[in-house]
Amino acid sequence: MIPASFDYLAPTTVEEALAALAEHGDEAKVLGGGQSLLPILRMRLNAPGVVVDLGRVEALRGIREEGDEVVIGSMATYADVLASDVVSTHAALLAKAVKTVADPQIRHRGTVGGALVHADPAGDVGAPVLALGARLVIAGEGGQTRTVEADDFFEDLFTTAVGDGELLTEVRIPKHTGWGAHYEKFVRVSHQWSIVGVAAAVRTDGGSIAEARVGLTNMGSTPLRAKAVEAALVGRPATDEAVREAVAAVTDGTNPPSDLNGDADYRRHLATVLTRRAVLAAAGA
Repeated sequence: MIPASFDYLAPTTVEEALAALAEHGDEAKVLGGGQSLLPILRMRLNAPGVVVDLGRVEALRGIREEGDEVVIGSMATYADVLASDVVSTHAALLAKAVKTVADPQIRHRGTVGGALVHADPAGDVGAPVLALGARLVIAGEGGQTRTVEADDFFEDLFTTAVGDGELLTEVRIPKHTGWGAHYEKFVRVSHQWSIVGVAAAVRTDGGSIAEARVGLTNMGSTPLRAKAVEAALVGRPATDEAVREAVAAVTDGTNPPSDLNGDADYRRHLATVLTRRAVLAAAGA
């Protein structure tokens, strides 16, 4: 289908973008990489009066180190993440997850910030960002910013802490230098949204797990962090038997959907299997 007609704005600064959102209110829709928004517009599931394209806002691009954090601009593309030595060295889990997203064309257009704000529970960026304990910087009226912990960023299905008239500007990830990382994703066909995905980062010491971070994809209305499993893994040897026991309760507190790809019980089984695989791979076992 052809989208309904809309006005198009392409600001070059964050301030201009915020001003456009303030002026047009509910009529405005923000365009990041467009890989989620454009199909919605074509199907006329959303018909904004104004589209505010952030593609020319250079301040929202780039990846850098800042102290003990990796700072990723919200308009950094998946391809930017994969090309970044900073990310691969200090936040490898995000790179592992992004590598599984769709195909090279989409990875060159889709943005980290766009995926996070879209907040599709089957998306592959939320779980690693959550597991790594990221902080997300949001700009609002007057250019003032606030920082939200990843645990508080995802509020519900397609809903985040980014409010009306606000923009996500940065993702700040604590460095996990030297940690092993793996993203285990289950799909039926290539390039599909995750039926279930598991993001795992592990720091080992002498063959045992010293610290662990585990995030779940498509096991609820938002990405989830398996904190009980993280605690259960600490101090255990990085062996199949020990990890299998530690992750047995990974689905406690989850609420996976039932759809054409599988019912909730099927997803719970998958999550248990994939978490064991992801943790063992991250631990190098």
